[in-house]
Amino acid sequence: MDPLHFCIAVAPLAVYLFLLGVLNLKGFPFVTTGSRDSAALAIGMVGFVIIGPMELFFPEGAASRFGAWVWIMLIIFYALCISLVVLLMRSRIVIYNVTQEQLRPLLTSVAIKLDRGSRWSGDSLFLPEKQVHLHLETNDLLRNVQLTAGGNNQSYEGWEALEKELHKALKKMPVGPNMTGIPLLVISAGLAIASAVWMLNDQAAVAQALQDLLRK
Repeated sequence: MDPLHFCIAVAPLAVYLFLLGVLNLKGFPFVTTGSRDSAALAIGMVGFVIIGPMELFFPEGAASRFGAWVWIMLIIFYALCISLVVLLMRSRIVIYNVTQEQLRPLLTSVAIKLDRGSRWSGDSLFLPEKQVHLHLETNDLLRNVQLTAGGNNQSYEGWEALEKELHKALKKMPVGPNMTGIPLLVISAGLAIASAVWMLNDQAAVAQALQDLLRK
């Protein structure tokens, strides 16, 4: 692999890991939707898609006519595919830098505020009036919790209201930093430094790889 392809592959991933590390080192939880979380991961992996499937199945016929613009078309196609996948996913809320033990009492109070008939069944929570049925899934390593839809009969408005209320309730809840963020930042910095040093030390290979990539 040449330095340009290495940079294309790891640069988006390094940014993604950096943001993930910062979120984990914050002293407060961070709430986002499953759609945004999945889209961020897809952006972080776009470099591997470019040097992998896109180059492997590159339309040479289209390139002979449109030149480097084909890459823009391929990236737009990738974005459209990711958008379709995200839209077809079940409703989900992701909360970084919090444990299930810390979240559960607060989630209970938020659920009762939204729906007096809310009730727990194991790790599942029902909000019948809001048409929300969710299940708690935890990741102890990254210290995050996902609220995943427990069925297809869900209300988008109910999930949106739950996400907004959780954001309000959690933004001032001190939980302390998650030390897992440190190795994420170290890996991110290592990838960025390795990519920059390799490109600076082999600029001829970078120029040649760029010409090959753009089919010039």
